[in-house]
Amino acid sequence: MGTDPLAGRHALVTGGGRGIGLAIARHLLSLGASVTITGRDAARVAATAAGCGGSVAGIAVNVDDAASIEAGFGEAAKRFGPIAILVNNAGIAKAAPLAKTDLSLWDDILRTDLTGAFLCTKALIPGMLELGWGRVVNVASTAGLTGLAYCAAYCAAKHGLIGLTRALAKEFASKPITVNAVCPGYTETDIVEATLDNIMAKTGRSRDEALADLVAPNPQKRLIQPEEVAEAVGWLCLPGSGSITGQSIAVAGGEVM
Repeated sequence: MGTDPLAGRHALVTGGGRGIGLAIARHLLSLGASVTITGRDAARVAATAAGCGGSVAGIAVNVDDAASIEAGFGEAAKRFGPIAILVNNAGIAKAAPLAKTDLSLWDDILRTDLTGAFLCTKALIPGMLELGWGRVVNVASTAGLTGLAYCAAYCAAKHGLIGLTRALAKEFASKPITVNAVCPGYTETDIVEATLDNIMAKTGRSRDEALADLVAPNPQKRLIQPEEVAEAVGWLCLPGSGSITGQSIAVAGGEVM
C-alpha cells in the first residue's frame, strides 16, 4: 500500500467538527484524501477545517434536511470534485427511561441518527455509481448490536442504521461500492463526558466511580479513543477493502463478540 492510498478521492464526513468525526477526517487526510467535514454549526466546521491543514473544507449541513444536504454536498463537490467516500457520523445520543421518552425525543434521535444517514447516502450513491467506485461507512454503536437500558430511541436508531447498512450492501454488491458500519463502544468524546456528568449529578458518585460503571461492559476496562475508530473507518475505505461489505465492526475492546 502506498503512502497516500486515497489520493484523488474526495471524502465527506458528517458531524466532523469534533470527537469521532474529527478523528476520522484527520485520518482520511493522512491517507491522501481530500476531505469535507460537515455539521450544523458553520463556524465550528469552518474553524475545525482551518485547523486541520491540507485539502479540507468545512461546510454547514443539516443531515435531516434534504435541501441542506443538496446544497452543502453540491458546494463540496465544486471544491474537491465528486464525493467517493461518505462517512455518516452525525448523530445525537440522549438517554431516558421509556416513560420519559416522548415522541419529540424519539423523532429527534431517529431523524438525526438514522434518517440523516439515509438522506446523505441516497444523495451520494448516484455519483459513486458514475465514478465506478465508492465507500459508505456508517458510524453506528455497540447499541446497534445489543440492548441498552434507558436508551430505547438510540438503540432503535442504531439498530436501524445497521439494517440500512446491510440492505444497501446487498443492493450494491454487484457494483464497486461497499457499505459498512463501525460500532464504537463508549468513546472518549464530549458526549461521553456529558454522560459522566449526568451520572455524577444523579447518583452523587465521583467521576472515577461513574467512569468505572461506564466501562464495566468493556473487558479492557477503558474508554475507546476516537483515533481507534478512525483507523477502522480508514481501513474500510482503502482500495484493498473492496471485499468487505455489509459488515458491522465493533470497536469496543471486546464488549460484544
